[in-house]
Amino acid sequence: MIIKAVLTGQSRGLGAALAGRLLERGIAVLGLARGRDAALALRFPETLRQVELDLADPAALAAWLVNSDLPTYLADAQTVLLINNAGTLQPVGPLPAQDPAAIARAVSLNIAAPLMLSAALAAWATGRPGLDLRIVHISSGAGRNAYPGWSLYGATKAALDHHARAAALDATPGLRICSLAPGVVDTDMQAEIRASRIEDFPMRSRFEALKREGGLLSPSACAERLLTHLLGEHFGRSPVADLRELAD
Repeated sequence: MIIKAVLTGQSRGLGAALAGRLLERGIAVLGLARGRDAALALRFPETLRQVELDLADPAALAAWLVNSDLPTYLADAQTVLLINNAGTLQPVGPLPAQDPAAIARAVSLNIAAPLMLSAALAAWATGRPGLDLRIVHISSGAGRNAYPGWSLYGATKAALDHHARAAALDATPGLRICSLAPGVVDTDMQAEIRASRIEDFPMRSRFEALKREGGLLSPSACAERLLTHLLGEHFGRSPVADLRELAD
């Protein structure tokens, strides 16, 4: 079976770990991000393609979707994976401190980009009987529980959850979708959280303790478990899920 993946934010953190695990399984990866992963490119020159694209720019993404050779890349695939991983935590802080331009950029990256890519791949898949299209939004517990200072981040992740719920109700043939919270992963975003000012994020000490006490999941371990679920038979049975609570 030919499986191909489209992965956003593959150049670092959980995205880089996901790209590595996919490639190690023999799954071709098309990565979309502002930067490239040079080490992975050297290891997998035949199966990794990387496109430098600012996903926080909806016009640039729309133009790429129209002009790219994405349909050619996917043409022989029997299973297509779309992993909407790219995202930003900023702006962090109470509402009066949030910069409107930063809000617009975060909404574009965290919501518009994954929804645009999902719609484009679903449209491409239409009329291809037997094709298995699996879409996973990388969500967060912050989309399901409110945290002070994270109104923007939580709202964007909640939007992904609701998108998956509604898209699942469409019952599009061949399409499975899930908005999946991966747990607390030891990435640059966690370092960013610990560097937050306490007045912007009053719960900072909780995340400092997780790091100090070894409570963070490694990107590699998280990626392996996430892909096991994504490629498993139960994927999509629940449109909103938490990786820590899954049996497979």
